[in-house]
Amino acid sequence: MKSLFLVLLALMVPTVLAADSPVALKKGDKIVFLGDSITQGGGGAQGYITLVKKALDEKQKDLGIETINAGISGNKVPDLQRRVEKDVIGKKPAVVFIYIGINDVWHGERDPAKGTPKDKFESGLKEVIGKITDAGAKVIVCTPTVIGEKKDGANKLDKQLDEYADISRKVAKELKLPLCDLRKAFVDHLQANNPDNKESGILTGDRVHLNPAGNKLVAETMLKSRGQ
Repeated sequence: MKSLFLVLLALMVPTVLAADSPVALKKGDKIVFLGDSITQGGGGAQGYITLVKKALDEKQKDLGIETINAGISGNKVPDLQRRVEKDVIGKKPAVVFIYIGINDVWHGERDPAKGTPKDKFESGLKEVIGKITDAGAKVIVCTPTVIGEKKDGANKLDKQLDEYADISRKVAKELKLPLCDLRKAFVDHLQANNPDNKESGILTGDRVHLNPAGNKLVAETMLKSRGQ
């Protein structure tokens, strides 16, 4: 299996595209980041999209790879289904990161009708991926991160988040797509770096939205993601 760092840094040497091999990116190609408010915030000065772009430019800036922020606050999988053609396919990307799932769980806590049922989450995710891959782009599936930073499953929505993360893992495996397991990266990091079992302040500012350390971890995990 090839790491996503090699996937993205294959910019320098075009290669044949396969499920577990580097994506053949060329000069002027675009990478779209599709998601919710976490992705929307990823375009800031210390955001993860900015950090990924910086890493690519440091390797070969003259290729001019463009990063596109397609994050909208409050989005869930059904929202991505409605806007994938305009906000993703219309941009003609070579690579698309799909980082979704937080609101599908979180909104359902307050009102079950506002969450996304697990079967709809899976089928909707597959539909979005299918449209993107049919348009010729490579998809990297990301698992949702956290709603609360306590360790050992102590956050109220940990069980549901784990279930939705498992769906994303299953979809990536079934479709033979690269997986960016952000959920695992965050849980592992908090287990080692949250001795006081704080609800926030390690990787997020408010239990959900990323602080600089969280953005850094997302960027690093994206660059290390692996194919199935």
